[in-house]
Amino acid sequence: MAGGEGTRLRPLTSNQPKPMMPLANRPMMEHIVRLLKEHGFDDIVVTLAFVPQAIRTYFGDGSEFGVRMVYATEETPLGTAGSVRNAMDELDEPFLVISGDVLTDIDLSEIVHFHRQRDAMATIALKAMENPLEFGIVITRPDGAVERFLEKPTWGQVFSDTINTGIYMLEPQIFDFIAEGQAVDFSAEVFPLLLQKGKPLFGAVAEGYWEDVGTLEAYVRAHHDVLDRKVEVDVPGFRVGEGVWVGDSSEINPDATIEGTVYSLPDTVVSFIVDGPLVLAVNVTRSTRSPFAN
Repeated sequence: MAGGEGTRLRPLTSNQPKPMMPLANRPMMEHIVRLLKEHGFDDIVVTLAFVPQAIRTYFGDGSEFGVRMVYATEETPLGTAGSVRNAMDELDEPFLVISGDVLTDIDLSEIVHFHRQRDAMATIALKAMENPLEFGIVITRPDGAVERFLEKPTWGQVFSDTINTGIYMLEPQIFDFIAEGQAVDFSAEVFPLLLQKGKPLFGAVAEGYWEDVGTLEAYVRAHHDVLDRKVEVDVPGFRVGEGVWVGDSSEINPDATIEGTVYSLPDTVVSFIVDGPLVLAVNVTRSTRSPFAN
C-alpha cells in the first residue's frame, strides 16, 4: 500500500508520496520491497493514490529489484481495504498486505507459516508496544484467534499491548467482505465483520523492529535506529563508527571530526566538523557546510 499522503510529515511530503521519503539514502518503500524479496514475495501489486507517477518512475516494472511490480491507482480515496479491493484482479492467490511507508524487519515468513498452520482467512501481524495509545489494540486467545479490537484507546481502555502493524496475510475470499468502489477500512470494518461472522481471523505476535514513520519525530527516530543498527535494513555504504556511516566512494578528511548520528551520501567529501545529534544526510564539499549539521 503506497497511496498515503503523509500529511503529518509536511512540508517534506508536500510534493512527494510518503513511501518515497528517504531513509539512509533509499526511499522507505525500497526497504519494504527488499524485505518482501528476502521472504520470497517477488510478485508485487502497488496501490497508488497521491503523486503516483513518482513511485512508478522510480520502481518501474520492479526488474531492477528482482521482483515483478504492477500498479493499481485510486481515482478517489478508498481506505486500506478498498484500495486492496481495487487491485483484486491481480490477487487470486493468498497474499500479504504491507504498507510502503513503515520501517520494519519483521519476519514475514513466520507470519505466512502461522497463517497456513491455522488455515486462517486473515492473519494480522501484531507487535508489543510500550505505548499502544496511537494504534489499534488487538487481544487474542492462546491459539492466536482474535477476540477483540479497540482502535486508539485511552490508558483506561488499554487491555493489551499488542497493536495492529498493518501487515496482513489474507485469502482471496476476503474480497467477499469488501464492497467494491467504496472507502473501506480493514481495522474498523472488515476485521470486525469477520469476527462477527465467525470467520477464521488470527493475530500473530511478530518479533523484530516496527516503526510507523508517521510524524517528523518518528522520521528522525527511524534514522537513528537505522544507523544504530536497531533494525536490519541494507544501508548503502559502510560503518566507520558508532552511528556513523559513509556512502560508497565518499572521502572523509583526516582532520574532520564527526560526532552524533551521521550518514554521508555516496561520492561526497566531508572535511570539517559535523556534529549531531542527527545528520539525516551529508552531501558536502570542502567549501559547503551541510544544512542538517546544526
